[in-house]
Amino acid sequence: MSCVVAVEPVLPGHVYAQEAITEVVGPLVAPDPGRAALLRRLHGSAGVDHRHLVLPLEEYAGLRSLGATNAVFVREGAALAERACRRALTAAGLEPGDVDHVFATSVTGVAAPSLDVLLSERLGLRGDVRRTPSFGLGCAGGAGGLARVHDHLLGHPRDVALLVSVELCSLTLQHDDDSMANLVASGLFGDGAAAVVVVGSGHPLARAARARTVADPSAARPRPARLVDTRSHLYPGTTEALGWEVRDSGFAIVLSAGLPDLLRAHLPADVKGLLVEHGLTPAEVPTWVVHAGGPKVIDAVRDALGLPEAAVRESRASLACAGNLSSSSVLDVLARTLARSEAPPGSPAVLMAFGPGVACELVLLRLEGR
Repeated sequence: MSCVVAVEPVLPGHVYAQEAITEVVGPLVAPDPGRAALLRRLHGSAGVDHRHLVLPLEEYAGLRSLGATNAVFVREGAALAERACRRALTAAGLEPGDVDHVFATSVTGVAAPSLDVLLSERLGLRGDVRRTPSFGLGCAGGAGGLARVHDHLLGHPRDVALLVSVELCSLTLQHDDDSMANLVASGLFGDGAAAVVVVGSGHPLARAARARTVADPSAARPRPARLVDTRSHLYPGTTEALGWEVRDSGFAIVLSAGLPDLLRAHLPADVKGLLVEHGLTPAEVPTWVVHAGGPKVIDAVRDALGLPEAAVRESRASLACAGNLSSSSVLDVLARTLARSEAPPGSPAVLMAFGPGVACELVLLRLEGR
């Protein structure tokens, strides 16, 4: 089994209270007083206290085209992703030249050469590094990226893989669009990136992680975690429920209010199908790493699986501190979980995220000792 040895989320330096964002963004999105009042209510109930933005808040009034926003994505996204990768490699005790495979995911901007190529030059990766760029997995990209990295490492057990997610959701703000989807999105999504170092089962770092048989809650380092198994599910008839409408003004969100109901209907069977093959039930899983998609998404996961509120504590904390970070969100929750978990070594954890499709990505892990 492959092993997660470092998870490093990073956030841009421009941080604002939710109320401050509402005051500036509200007139850009909903100049009509009635819709502006609705926007304020939606922002206030989003479960978000602060968000980090890639640009100063006052600069968003001037961003009105796909070309302008995408240029910012390429410039600032590559820089933010580089920070995350350098921190993750340092935390793992590795150098850029040790990386054999890069999986890069985003849904908030496009680049050609792709983000992984830009990172290769900035980090100094080897010329023969394998690369997998991904666009379109959306909020499921962090979980799906872990799954695809695991697939690669099953066939290359001595390799080092680097998963990097960068999402600049603020760049998708649609001016003068007071649709319910845009009102919700303008109060929910934040900017961030995350990098994860994963090694194959034959790598020395994986063997060292397996040797840690005692968890020490006082230890400063986060816990490694073994990737045990994965599942992907597409829900039929839902392609219009979540995604983008690409406009001259940029990426306009498609967001169905029925997503929580979809999760309640499908998630119990999906999770049980993954766990049963490993002799487990949801009640035997002490750790849950749930995409911080919003209060209703978190509630739906909790209720569908019969989890206690404590099981989604880190998801709510991530949402409050940074908003929904799209594909980076579940990786931020994973970092928080590995830093704080006191579950016994060898205990299972389930990581999950949801994206356009509608798609559900599930990853079964086992926590190692610190």
